[in-house]
Amino acid sequence: MPPRGPLPAAPARSAALTRDLRWLLRLHRPALYVWAALVVVLAAALLWLAGPLTDASADAWRDYDACRAGVRCSYDQDAILRYKDVYSYTTFALTALPFLVAAWSGAALLGRELESGTAHLAWTQGISPVRWLAVKLAAPAVLVTAGTGLLVWLHHHAWSAANGRVDTAKSWYDGLTLHANGPTTVGFALAGLGCGALAGLLWRRALPALATGLVATVAVRVLVDRLMPHLWPADTSVTSLSRGIRGVGITVDEGIVTSTGAHLPRPHCPPEDAVHGCTSTYAKADAVGFFQSYHPVSHFWPLHLITTAVLLALVAVLGTTAFALVRRSTGGTARNRRTGAAG
Repeated sequence: MPPRGPLPAAPARSAALTRDLRWLLRLHRPALYVWAALVVVLAAALLWLAGPLTDASADAWRDYDACRAGVRCSYDQDAILRYKDVYSYTTFALTALPFLVAAWSGAALLGRELESGTAHLAWTQGISPVRWLAVKLAAPAVLVTAGTGLLVWLHHHAWSAANGRVDTAKSWYDGLTLHANGPTTVGFALAGLGCGALAGLLWRRALPALATGLVATVAVRVLVDRLMPHLWPADTSVTSLSRGIRGVGITVDEGIVTSTGAHLPRPHCPPEDAVHGCTSTYAKADAVGFFQSYHPVSHFWPLHLITTAVLLALVAVLGTTAFALVRRSTGGTARNRRTGAAG
């Protein structure tokens, strides 16, 4: 019969984790209710958009397109406008979620607790600073990922339902639609959580952390928007001067092609030559055609996946920095407590 040893520590760790999660949910219950309500409302609006609103708008556009010039006919203009409004509101709301997460993370999740001393009180109740931060970040990260991921999927579903049926539906490469339709929005939300948390640890005050986390998340959004088109090889098309530039998608670069095959920026065309199609300007520049480097619709998922990977790498850096900061700022206190306990 094998000798009896100490009981495994797994049940104790599981009980401690459950206790920590209950404490976290109780402490941030209002934020949890607001997040759940926001996700439910936006999900309902996107389902409404994908179904009845898209169908009504598509029918109205079909009636409008069937109208002959100079002949009065009826179509449901309200359905067209209603679809446009709901699409704009839901897309804007989904775009704003990462910034809301950043503001909450900096102000309420960490900044306020460090400012009021609640965090230090928790550290004296058997919760180490590192475990405190881990629970603080892990639970919101799961909820943010699940909620934002669901809304992104529903938005893509609503956009796909209208694509090709509603004449005013946004193109796939529209600035807000591009991210709202893919996983980069989840990456932005997690980056907002990380930026806010790091700001809270640095400032240890709610209001400065809110502002810093928000500004940092805006900076991440702007930089990633500029970086995204260069993360995947673009397609290049060459067309004649008479045909013009025809590529549809995210344009990376464009210009003229000379008789030697060189690719140059498009020359400035003065107004007096613009009325003639800029023929003199292009002739002086030795232009024989146009070139365009762009991302077609087939690049949608490669662009999204590699950009999301970059954002997740940034989230990992932010998280590592946050834990290193907590260890450095509380290490001396922890050592002093251990020394006192040993004495």
